Amino acid sequence: MTAREATIRRLRAERPRSRFLRASGWAVVGLVAVSWALGGFLAEPAWSAGRAANLRRLLHEVVPYPLQGADWSWSVAATWLGGIWRDYLGEATFSTLATSVAAILLAGSLGAFLVPWAARGFACPEPFLTDPVAPRWPVRLAWGAVVVVARALLTLLRSIPEYVWAFLLIALYGPTAWPLVLALALHNAGILGKLTADLVEHLEQPTLAALRGLGARRRQIVFAGIFPLSVNRFLLYLFYRWETCVREATVLGMLGLASLGFWIQDARARNHYDEMVLVMAAGGLLVTAGDLVSALARELVRRT
Repeated sequence: MTAREATIRRLRAERPRSRFLRASGWAVVGLVAVSWALGGFLAEPAWSAGRAANLRRLLHEVVPYPLQGADWSWSVAATWLGGIWRDYLGEATFSTLATSVAAILLAGSLGAFLVPWAARGFACPEPFLTDPVAPRWPVRLAWGAVVVVARALLTLLRSIPEYVWAFLLIALYGPTAWPLVLALALHNAGILGKLTADLVEHLEQPTLAALRGLGARRRQIVFAGIFPLSVNRFLLYLFYRWETCVREATVLGMLGLASLGFWIQDARARNHYDEMVLVMAAGGLLVTAGDLVSALARELVRRT
């Protein structure tokens, strides 16, 4: 045994160990085993001849209809795609994009408005002062109430799923785009507000304390300190939730609202799996484009 191998073995033997982590790991393994045993997953084999036949039939049906049972032709595929794009896919794609953009802008605006009141380090009598004078109890009580109300509102917004908001808003607005936009905006405002408020609470305190020590007011601290320190991470959250808005706008379209989801449900009802896969691919392309825009925006922010 070489000296290097002996050192590795010694370090392995001396590494810190936690009985709690080991017990937790074995508990997780046990829960997985019990779930598989009692959940009915093993009642039927995961693969069978019938499932293989279903897979072959599905792979046949997702081929563009004019090319099913024929040789592949790019011109025929392009004609088929162009016809579907003109009929409904183009309008549905742009409708989903517009809906998701409107929803995330509203969500970001509402979430950003609630952030200062939900961040405990900022929503207090003397934010970021290293040696503040103890305020009177009514002042402390008032600021504590502001934080509780703001955080409770954010919790309420994000605890109600998008489709529940959509059901409630359809009764108010009818089957228009507004229930979809507002449902996505309300739910994501709660998520963005919570994440950003926690981010503000963990920002670099010396920078903010220096601004406060120079006599900066709350609004000046927000725009000169909190905003520059948190904008990059906020954009990351914003674009991630925008991707979620695209996906959820597709799903909520199955309620009859104008989006890609409506046409996915329509194609499924007609058993046109080729069109259904095409509409799903359009949603995937929207998310991919959003990811590229997100990376570009965050890179520009880092450079500036």
